[in-house]
Amino acid sequence: MSTVKGVAPPIEKYDGSSLRVLIVHARWNITVVDALIKGAIDTMTNEYSVKSENITIQSVSGSYELPFATQRLIAASRLQATPNAAELFSSTPAGEQTGPPPVNTQTFDVAICIGVLIKGSTMHFEYIADAVSNGIMRVGLDSGIPCVFGILTCLNDDQALERAGLGSSDKKHNHGIDWGHCAVELAVKNRGWMAGKI
Repeated sequence: MSTVKGVAPPIEKYDGSSLRVLIVHARWNITVVDALIKGAIDTMTNEYSVKSENITIQSVSGSYELPFATQRLIAASRLQATPNAAELFSSTPAGEQTGPPPVNTQTFDVAICIGVLIKGSTMHFEYIADAVSNGIMRVGLDSGIPCVFGILTCLNDDQALERAGLGSSDKKHNHGIDWGHCAVELAVKNRGWMAGKI
């Protein structure tokens, strides 16, 4: 039986080759999280030419910590992108490099927050899901950097496995793939919006 559920592919083909992507993930339910990360990375690198060296991956203990970590990492990328006084007054001519190649220091174009919440026997699940959802949205709105909501909120282990493409049913699908598509589309569109292009 077919379903109407699911996202339609983007209308345009986006070039992600110049994007800098942040993935922040929780370590709870890591088997499922790892599959979701792989789905997102494979989609961005294989379908949109995002360079693997332009993908920064950071982990935190649980999903509750994702909004704070994402907010601070976006701020850190802005610090990296700002030349310091030593660089501004350096006597090394532009284009001349001394030492190892520099790390990509442009500001992150997009963040993907990945975590897996599985309901237990207490209200913990509901509080965490609500706080994380609101927190991730707030980070995106406050920073102006798109933050993709990569949080699975599942009632049991089987639901989590199915949504990471690890389940045994025909309905299994890795949602990390969707988050990879979403990240590139939002990052490219946001660059245009920031330049006044509609």
